[in-house]
Amino acid sequence: MTRVAAIDCGTNSIRLLVADIDETLSDVVRRMEIVRLGQGVDRTGRLALEAIERTRVALASYAAQIHALGATQVRMCATSATRDAANAADFRAMVVDTLGVEPEVVTGDEEARLSFTGAVRGLTAEPPYLVVDIGGGSTEFVVGGSTVEGAISVDIGCVRMTERHLHSDPPTAAEVAAATDDITATVDRALSAVPGREARTLVGLAGSVTTVAAIALDLPGYDPGRIHHAVVSYDEVAKVTGDLLAMPTARRLEIPVMHPGRADVIGAGALVLRVIMERAAMPAVVASEHDILDGIAWSL
Repeated sequence: MTRVAAIDCGTNSIRLLVADIDETLSDVVRRMEIVRLGQGVDRTGRLALEAIERTRVALASYAAQIHALGATQVRMCATSATRDAANAADFRAMVVDTLGVEPEVVTGDEEARLSFTGAVRGLTAEPPYLVVDIGGGSTEFVVGGSTVEGAISVDIGCVRMTERHLHSDPPTAAEVAAATDDITATVDRALSAVPGREARTLVGLAGSVTTVAAIALDLPGYDPGRIHHAVVSYDEVAKVTGDLLAMPTARRLEIPVMHPGRADVIGAGALVLRVIMERAAMPAVVASEHDILDGIAWSL
């Protein structure tokens, strides 16, 4: 048995998994902090200094816990925000200084494959699967059964779409329409690049999907055990999306399952999920709490 530490640093959040691995993966600890590393990247092309500092603080806490728990292998993957940023070298230097390992700025294809690996282990639904990982800056589409048949990463994450289109609180009908058009065109391109419409099961990953699922389930608090592998219909996703887009951020914050750092971007994330289901003609989505973080751990 090997104790490993996996860190996924995305556009919106940074997450830690310390796990013991033999034939199965057993969680020791999972943590998530909203650091909004991709703040303004779509507009400026650079990581904001305050965003790098927020990430450093979270990473320092993770590094201390990794050391205390005795993980012998550590892998950190940095995704969309650090692929896009002109000052990515400053971010990498901070990570090496704080964590002691070099962050791997993975390609969109590798990000997609790690997400697929994490999502489908232990899944009993009918293959082939269309796995969609809706992040802050990008969304990964992966199709496969026992192996990956096709993968693509596209720039329609919840933070990016909010910053690009949804400027009002709540967003106007015109803003929602512009976001929908942008997302639809990109989703159609992704589904043409991979055989997504041939899949039998849609699996949705990351915070936007699990939050929508938790709202649809009317949970009194965020409960990963109830959310993992929950099946949510298209009609339920469409209703939750419409409700979220009609609410100001302050009202979203009152939803029991809502993480405070997700409230301002959840409308865009839900919209991405709804459009994917429409364009892929999927009647339901299986929500998964296992995603790229688990894939990073398995890779060790």
